[in-house]
Amino acid sequence: MSQTDQERQYEEILEEIEKLPKGYISKKNIQGKEHFYLQWNERGKKISKYIPNSSISKVEESIRKRKEKEEVLKNLKAYFIQENPDFFKKRKANAFYTNVKFGKKLKEDVLSTKGLRKRFCYHKIIDFLYSSNQKTHGKVFILYGLRRTGKTTLIKQAISEMNESDFDKTALVKIDSRNDIYEINHDLELLQDLGYRYVFIDEITLCKDFIETASILSDVYATSSMKVVLSGTDSLSFLFAEDRELFDRAVFLHTTFIPFSEFSYVLGIRDIESYIEYGGLMTLSGTNYNEENIFQKEDRTNQYIDSAISRNIQHSLECYENGMHFRNLLELYEKNELTGAINRVIEDMNHRFTLEILTRKFFSSDLGISRRNLKKDKYKPNDALYQIDEERFSQLFREKLEIKEKEEQSVVIQEAHAKEIRSYLSLLDLLKDVCIRNENGDSYFRTIFTQPGMRYCQVVSFVDSLFQDDFIQKLPLKEKTYLKERIFSEIKGRMMEDIVLLETSLANPDKEIFKFQFSVGEVDMVIFDEKNGCSEIYEIKHSKERDLSQKKNLLDRKKLDLISCRYGDIVRKGIIYKGETYQDGDISYISVESYLASLKFKY
Repeated sequence: MSQTDQERQYEEILEEIEKLPKGYISKKNIQGKEHFYLQWNERGKKISKYIPNSSISKVEESIRKRKEKEEVLKNLKAYFIQENPDFFKKRKANAFYTNVKFGKKLKEDVLSTKGLRKRFCYHKIIDFLYSSNQKTHGKVFILYGLRRTGKTTLIKQAISEMNESDFDKTALVKIDSRNDIYEINHDLELLQDLGYRYVFIDEITLCKDFIETASILSDVYATSSMKVVLSGTDSLSFLFAEDRELFDRAVFLHTTFIPFSEFSYVLGIRDIESYIEYGGLMTLSGTNYNEENIFQKEDRTNQYIDSAISRNIQHSLECYENGMHFRNLLELYEKNELTGAINRVIEDMNHRFTLEILTRKFFSSDLGISRRNLKKDKYKPNDALYQIDEERFSQLFREKLEIKEKEEQSVVIQEAHAKEIRSYLSLLDLLKDVCIRNENGDSYFRTIFTQPGMRYCQVVSFVDSLFQDDFIQKLPLKEKTYLKERIFSEIKGRMMEDIVLLETSLANPDKEIFKFQFSVGEVDMVIFDEKNGCSEIYEIKHSKERDLSQKKNLLDRKKLDLISCRYGDIVRKGIIYKGETYQDGDISYISVESYLASLKFKY
């Protein structure tokens, strides 16, 4: 056998070994049941990986094969040490299994982030990288969130601003679905031997056995001199890994929620309309972190839901506990209908959101708030909505927007399915509940979708489809145009209200934030400071105008007395709207952009 053939044989055997499990199988008795684990040592640390009963024979056979190949490799090593010692030096310089960048290539790669403004959470990565605090010793940093929320940009910004000394000890590892934890471990071990101190691993959740073996990264490398930063779009995988492997050995930073203040600062656009239409991602046509605006068309939005949300949940469940955590969703998964079910739950939530606006508010029993508003419009009075067949039009909305079962679906989605899917959406930071209380002492919660751009794109698409209906098409153009504008205004008004309630709640975790309903009328937002025994009350209006009707509830003595009796002295009354900030007696008119920009969030 020639020297070249021996070198090729060495590499082939080594590659085969890296893909086979090492160590031994141990048995533990937990609550009367036998559980099996694969155990091995990594640089003095004992690592364990759970093995389902159905896989024990396969793992045993793989361990046997590894030992046989290790014996062959041992003999080859002895040959190279004596006959060709330069072989090991040569292969060590180019022996990475993953896509590893450092030096000149890394510097070129991070140049694209020069000049981009930083997300407000940027300092958390910097604190982790350079802190000598013992609280971070032995921990990895986990940067996770939906696609296009700036994770990779944050990593590249941190690398691009390093001094030369730190940069020379930095590597960026890009993972794809072909890599496994053994390959990642091999490359980290090699990087550590070469003196690298800062290692960023992007898209680590694409590694299918990451959840079950994540502790290698904290127990072996983070406990040494290496700072390890992980990022990935499968947020659930990180949460499952924390539960199974990482426990308290990770610092987490979630990038999915992007408040108005951060969106407007990073993109340089301080406009509530832009946030309603595009908010949730670091993207806006012409000014963005990313190359395209995915919220421009409904099909792009649905593609994003497929790739960034549905696939996130499904991939994480596939990898967690060897796919044994699907619970009620297993049948949907086995019949390849889980992705569609997740999409339908999201669509259903947006349908219900639209229906609530258009049927409960827009078409109310007294012919609707908007009818009266249009009729009384001092600039352009219009009675178009009085000419519409209310019952017929309401029926059309319901028929168009309600979810219908598709004939080709083999599994009917039950409430149990929807409940579990909603729980995963909440874990992804896509859903938040806001409280609504009433004068009878009752309270309930309304769910808010934290990605306004995604919600707006879908509900607008649904409403647009209505105007293709024959009944709507027969309306005079003037009435049809004005009707659509009014509906969109109602949708944006409700969304602006939700945005203010959501962001106020998240920025004030020590206070109670809620809408308060009376038997007649409501106050859009109450901020109750129980500690100081006082409250603030606000109306939220999607309008640039100021008029008396906006402040009627803030001037109603009986309503004010009821709120102050339950929630302490009212220290501020305000109207949050789209106009300029203005003081009218004891009522403050507050620009919504200024209000949202003033909110502070803890990262």
